[in-house]
Amino acid sequence: MSNKIIKLKPGKEESLLRHHPWVFSGAIASSPKDIEEGEEVTVTDNKGNVLGVGHYQIGSITVRILEFGKEKLSDDFFERRLRSAFALRQTLGLIRDDNNCFRLVHGEGDFLPGLVVDIYGDTAVVQAHSPGMHFARRKVADALTLIPEARIRNVYYKSETTLPYKAHLDPENEYLIGSYDGNIAIENGLQFNIDWLKGQKTGFFVDQRENRALLEKFSKGRKVLNMFCYTGGFSVYAMRGGAVSVDSVDSSSKAVALTDANIDLNFPDDPRHHTHDTDAFKFLTEMKKDEYDLIILDPPAFAKHRSAIKNGLIGYRKLNGKAFEKIKPGGILFTFSCSQAITKEMFRLAVFSAAAKSGRKVRILHQLSQPADHPVDISHPEGEYLKGLVLYVE
Repeated sequence: MSNKIIKLKPGKEESLLRHHPWVFSGAIASSPKDIEEGEEVTVTDNKGNVLGVGHYQIGSITVRILEFGKEKLSDDFFERRLRSAFALRQTLGLIRDDNNCFRLVHGEGDFLPGLVVDIYGDTAVVQAHSPGMHFARRKVADALTLIPEARIRNVYYKSETTLPYKAHLDPENEYLIGSYDGNIAIENGLQFNIDWLKGQKTGFFVDQRENRALLEKFSKGRKVLNMFCYTGGFSVYAMRGGAVSVDSVDSSSKAVALTDANIDLNFPDDPRHHTHDTDAFKFLTEMKKDEYDLIILDPPAFAKHRSAIKNGLIGYRKLNGKAFEKIKPGGILFTFSCSQAITKEMFRLAVFSAAAKSGRKVRILHQLSQPADHPVDISHPEGEYLKGLVLYVE
């Protein structure tokens, strides 16, 4: 059976011919009235020439293209795409005895818009961000087990909080294949408890792996403050790097407990580490000046949507301003934004404004981004979301 056809207005095919994978509602000339959320559809230009096939959904982004120049997805589509994604991770050298956690699928960056797959040992955690991927979840799970080198035994589906609520899909977090059989994964030789059942995202922020490794190199002999610590990734690396002391701060008592568990996994009974279950701004305001000479600011997204950009930038200026005010002379500041709505230029300007206001001399040592297992499709620059700076503060 052939797909239903969505026809574009004249001239609106240009972005698709450049392989940008999104079709916006305003570009559509006509579409059948009986299309349902998540349905596979064929997109054509105004003359009827096939542009590609993708998933339909109600909203501003109406179709996410999965394959250009095709009318229909082949039966082996997901297997082919997942094998290609796995081959890239092999090329990156991420699959090793001392590293078994990484992102296998990063949405548009792996030509699978609406899908995220993170690997933790022999468990794949799958997240759908579109109705189409929700309905394809079992095909995805089956395809994951068809990659023999991946050795995936369990597939956990975790999309209760990531699907558009207007779609009324009521997804359940569940094991599609296998079951729970332990949750310890290895990243660069360090062990981490991964809480994919109840934790944020897929249970761990794999996108900071290379930035954590860089932090380790700066940690020797320093007093480290890890704000918004979540599961304590940066703290564990700082400990291995030879930090004199590490303080981990998060407003979530559950996050603090996870951080303690991860420290104990790698450095049992080590007196250098302390956790603080408190608000980040409160902690920064009340702490003594010159107490820390390495501070990490990795807050949750301050601006999840364009409407929140202004307030988000105020938040970044305020947060970084406090760090500039309190950090010891000669200190190192790792500062990040994971807000997709905030551009690299906006974030830098917010940090630079905070530096100028503080009166401190600040130099950029590194400009950071997401790692290579979170690739950006060259035709979809919106896929770049993680921004970071390593700063030397005199």
